[in-house]
Amino acid sequence: MNSLDFVTLEVADTAAAARFHSAAFGLDPARVRLRASEAPTTGFRGFTLSLVVSQPGTVDALVGAALDAGATVLRPASKSLWGYGGVVQAPDGTVWQIATSAKKDTGPATRDIDEIVLLLGVEDVKASKRFYVGQGLTVGKSFGGKYVEFAAGPGTVKLSLYKRRALAKVAGVPAEGSGSHRIVLCGATAPFSDPDGFVWDTTAPVSRAG
Repeated sequence: MNSLDFVTLEVADTAAAARFHSAAFGLDPARVRLRASEAPTTGFRGFTLSLVVSQPGTVDALVGAALDAGATVLRPASKSLWGYGGVVQAPDGTVWQIATSAKKDTGPATRDIDEIVLLLGVEDVKASKRFYVGQGLTVGKSFGGKYVEFAAGPGTVKLSLYKRRALAKVAGVPAEGSGSHRIVLCGATAPFSDPDGFVWDTTAPVSRAG
């Protein structure tokens, strides 16, 4: 395994979640998939999905579209040391960060998404890093026991690790939570669970025309 090919969100209503993803973000359904689940879950689910875009105007456009589609604000879009971004929670409970490293707009706002990043909130970043390297992932960036980012190929979802409490703080939610994570990670690997209980499944072969 050398990448996270896509993620599958487990939601109560797949049709409603698909409508939200389309209206709010115009997401590629091949990269963020859906399946029905009634698995009990409470509080913070231990992860966020981040949409990385090119400029602040695009952040505002996507946040606005998400709110129009039924999301709620967890953190209003604002400037920070690293750029500009905001956090919303979808009706299905998934926490989405929309962010850019740019401080100023360089053109008209769009709805273009440059990168999808899955941030896992883990108890021990160094231990989880060792675990994932053992599974075949390559470290792209690493900041001690605080943050790890794995290399990602074109058309895949970037995987990052963050301390659980720190990620909850960024998301604007309490760190406490229990039950299902309500997400399955998919790559070219045999099924397994990581040290924090995040489940991986095998990527089904996809035939491509042409």
